[in-house]
Amino acid sequence: MEDNLNQAMIPTFHKRKERKTTHEKSEMAKHESLVSLKRSRRAENVHKRSRRKREEMLKVQEKDQASTVGAGEDDEKAEVDRKIVALQMIIPGGESFGVDKLFEETADYIMALQCQIKAMRVLAGFLEGLEKEKRKSGG
Repeated sequence: MEDNLNQAMIPTFHKRKERKTTHEKSEMAKHESLVSLKRSRRAENVHKRSRRKREEMLKVQEKDQASTVGAGEDDEKAEVDRKIVALQMIIPGGESFGVDKLFEETADYIMALQCQIKAMRVLAGFLEGLEKEKRKSGG
C-alpha cells in the first residue's frame, strides 16, 4: 500500500501536441509568400537581364547596319566589336571584363565545359554498365 501512495504522489507530465497559433500560422504564410515572391523576382530579373543583353546586341547590330559602307577596316572593327559583345553575352559575368580578361575567362570556361562533358560521359558509361549487369542478372 505504501508503494501505491508513493506512485500517486509522483506527477506525470504528458507532452502536449504543439499547436500553432493563428499568429504563428499567419507568420508562416507570410514567410512562404515572401520566399515565393523572391523567387519570382529573381526569375524576372534574369529575364530582364537577358532582354537587356538582346537589346544591347541589337543596338550593336543596328549600328553596324546603319554605318555606311566605308573602308574595309571600319567594317572589320565593327565585326570584331559585335563578336566581342556576343562573347560577353555567352561567358558568365562577361559584361564586366575587358577584352584581355574576357579571352582568358573564355578559355577557362571552355575547359570547364569540356571537363563537365567528360564527367557526364563517364557517368553515362557507368550507368549503362549497371543497366547491362541488371539485365544479365535477370533484374
